Amino acid sequence: MPPTTLLPFTTPGISRKSVNSSSVLFNRPAFRLTEKFLLLLVFSGFITLCFGAIFFLPDSSKLLSGVFFHSQPVSVSGSAPKLDGRELEADKLNRIREDHEKALREAKDTLQKLPDEIKQDIKEQKEKVAQDSANKREGAPRLPNVVFRKPVGAIGREPADPETRDRQAKIKEMMKYAWENYKRYAWGSNELKPLSKRHHSSSLFGNFQGATIVDALDTLYIMGMHDEFNEAKEWIEKNLDFNVHAEVSVFEVTIRFVGGLLSAFYLSGEEVFRAKAVELGEKLLPAFNTPTGIPWALLNIKSGIGRNWPWASGGSSILAEFGTLHLEFMHLSQLSGNPVFAEKMMNIRKVLNRLDKPQGLYPNYLNPNSGQWGQHHVSVGGLGDSFYEYLLKAWLMSDKTDEEARKMYYDAVQAIETHLIRKSSGGLKYIAEWKGGLLEHKMGHLTCFAGGMFALGADGAPEETSGHHMELAAEIARTCHESYDRSATKLGPEAFRFDGGVEAIATRQNEKYYILRPEVIETHMYMWRLTHDPKYRQWGWEAVQALEKSCRVTAGYSGIRDVYSDQPSHDDVQQSFFLAETLKYLYLMFSDDDLLPLDHWIFNSEAHPLPIIRKDSQAVEKRTE
Repeated sequence: MPPTTLLPFTTPGISRKSVNSSSVLFNRPAFRLTEKFLLLLVFSGFITLCFGAIFFLPDSSKLLSGVFFHSQPVSVSGSAPKLDGRELEADKLNRIREDHEKALREAKDTLQKLPDEIKQDIKEQKEKVAQDSANKREGAPRLPNVVFRKPVGAIGREPADPETRDRQAKIKEMMKYAWENYKRYAWGSNELKPLSKRHHSSSLFGNFQGATIVDALDTLYIMGMHDEFNEAKEWIEKNLDFNVHAEVSVFEVTIRFVGGLLSAFYLSGEEVFRAKAVELGEKLLPAFNTPTGIPWALLNIKSGIGRNWPWASGGSSILAEFGTLHLEFMHLSQLSGNPVFAEKMMNIRKVLNRLDKPQGLYPNYLNPNSGQWGQHHVSVGGLGDSFYEYLLKAWLMSDKTDEEARKMYYDAVQAIETHLIRKSSGGLKYIAEWKGGLLEHKMGHLTCFAGGMFALGADGAPEETSGHHMELAAEIARTCHESYDRSATKLGPEAFRFDGGVEAIATRQNEKYYILRPEVIETHMYMWRLTHDPKYRQWGWEAVQALEKSCRVTAGYSGIRDVYSDQPSHDDVQQSFFLAETLKYLYLMFSDDDLLPLDHWIFNSEAHPLPIIRKDSQAVEKRTE
């Protein structure tokens, strides 16, 4: 038994992380006689217990050899004498006794040593372990060298206009308030319950921890909160562990964890973020082990076994989930030098392009085994939304070289406009949902991202339709603003309807809640950046005031259950995306355009900025020996 294994007995109450604290471990000159006696008593009891198990448990020798030691059958060749079963068992028992006697002798020898001698033994053992680890690392594949260039627009100028500067400062104060309360009451956990003042964790993350830390990294960085960024980085270095038995949402973990880590690397150049992102990306690859290569929605990280949500149209994968991995996985290939990530994405494209699209539309469900559509339900909101966003952004992120993505996006927008976009009697344009050929005149809060998407894609629209796309974007932005303006809290519901004389109002109780979502603010940010119409900043500021009035609570920010109530009750969850998206988009709205300029950065579905991959750039260099 190595000397280090005695440390828990010699220094009760000291954790393994404190092994290097020699001032704590060796503050006495030697062991007392009574302590030696007690230690020998403990070892004697342990050995007695072991021998009792050997001689009195049924078939105990097989138990010990087969379970604990996993002995392999010995291959006997030549003229060596063969042992029968009883002789083999007796030989194993003899070796067990010898091991126990050896451990007892080492324990006695260690107890006779002086503290300085024990310290030297520990040092030698640590050096051996470190050398073994180094040898293992040398045998494992390493990440290639990366040429890190100072990013464009990672830090912006202070706004010249005093009012804009004050409003930007207010949004930064909101970020500080959300972050400091998370740190105080839920540090290291996924999310904060700001009323209960304790941690909250969604099943989407399995046993992963630190979702808020990873999600907030780039927001902290661009706001100049460098002390907070560094403490987040330190937590990630020491505590972010993906080697856990956890069933996670492939989509949520990709956009939040992989996206957040990639963005933090591109902004700061800190290698730990790239290494963690690639490590997690590799652990997600078994999700693609399906007959079609369409990934499972859920993956057990430890076992590599995947499955789909049981409610999803006969075990189908969801369009907005398998279609919202492209940006992150292309960057994983870019930073790791491993093409497998990009190959998985291009295979999804092939599967989709082989399928017939009803009315040119993409249904929300696709069976990963048969490669056929499930239920014909089409939505630009939940279940479908970010698939369309990623088609456009795949083209933009490729420096406009991915022509296949461009065609898929504009063809989809044309089908959406033809079959889903309608105008209410009051003049509000909205995007309905399509179910088997019938329209449901409902628009979700999630759908409100589409105004920003149409605006972002207007410049590349075909056949001189750029102006039309901008008009469509402006009309969707107006409709979503109305959903906020028509509530008592001036915050928008989860979904709102256009039927029965109702326009842009939720009529069902289970659609009246607001969970700090960013999509309306996201569209306002894009519209401000691309038009500089001051009404979009004004609408953004109204959202800030509403958040402060209805969602700020004693220890952070909480969603509310009814946006139409003058005194709404709270859901007691500070979502990680509030720090990643909502506050980031507000901050960018009140910043100059040189902070994360849109011609250099693409935001993933969680608002994590990723740089455009220039066609003449080479991010990864092969490692030279």
